Amino acid sequence: MNKIKVTPYMPTELEVKKIDQNSAQVIAYPFENGFAITLAHPLRRLLFSSSVGYAPVALKIEGVSHEFDSVRGMLEDVAFFIMNLKNIRFKINDENSNKVTVNYSFSGPKELKGADLENSEISVVNPDAYLATLNEDAELNFSVIIEKGIGYVASEDIRDGIENDYIALDAFFTPVRKAVYEIEKVLVEDNPNYEKIVFTIETDGQIDPIDAFKNSIIAMNGQLSVFNKIMDTDFASDDEVQDETSEISKLLDNIDTLKLSVRSSNCLDRAGLKYIGELAIMSESELKAIKNLGKKSLDEIVEKMKEIGFPVGMEFDENTLNLLSKKIEELKSQDEEE
Repeated sequence: MNKIKVTPYMPTELEVKKIDQNSAQVIAYPFENGFAITLAHPLRRLLFSSSVGYAPVALKIEGVSHEFDSVRGMLEDVAFFIMNLKNIRFKINDENSNKVTVNYSFSGPKELKGADLENSEISVVNPDAYLATLNEDAELNFSVIIEKGIGYVASEDIRDGIENDYIALDAFFTPVRKAVYEIEKVLVEDNPNYEKIVFTIETDGQIDPIDAFKNSIIAMNGQLSVFNKIMDTDFASDDEVQDETSEISKLLDNIDTLKLSVRSSNCLDRAGLKYIGELAIMSESELKAIKNLGKKSLDEIVEKMKEIGFPVGMEFDENTLNLLSKKIEELKSQDEEE
């Protein structure tokens, strides 16, 4: 007979295996049946979408006006040069910098590779990557803008943010080259239906694979954190919400509806008070502190508020008070716009 549970089994085992410099495995178990894939699939997606990498986003070549142009003495057309450049994986040396512009000048004969682009500002994690071949008459002067980012950004979205003489490039920031998982069965207390997740992560060298996995965990926790509010808040029933909304709507009426004397109305107006709700949340001592508001006017306001069922200094629950304050701010913003 199966045991009846009131909470799911909590996994306890974690193994981390470094395969090589850019590859690793992360293994976790045991999970209840079905729980493993529920966690593994979004983590895999976050590995690709939340891992920070570096990519060239714009290129300027001396004497070149567009990507279909050519450079005298260079074997590759500019379009092929750009394809090769995007295959080179850069890394900004200053971790606090999100963007650098690097300038290069080469003359032939020379075969250019990623290693030739390294300098004090940037490193190249695949130094053997091929870029271009220059003959003996070639002069190649170019500038590259390299940025830090996540995911993929199309050149159309980059174009508006660069100078006109630069060619915008599609930017593939993601440093994760491979993220796969396998779900295996594992035995727990004679029950063979528990599960094990085996993650295999491979990066291009811009980031350690374990760090990439950590980042995906942080991203998942961050995205889920919005739901923490539900743990700390008592949400009212539909009827309670309707009653609360109805009550607040009365408090959003203009103070003019109280039909106060001209002297009292002018004092409140000069104090910047426009809505009944603002009076309702004030204490009597706060009302007394309003400039030029005499005792006769104070007594009139207190009496009017009592008549409509919202005596000065009445206590509101926190949800109602927050909602009322928010609504009043919105109304005042609308007034200013008009």
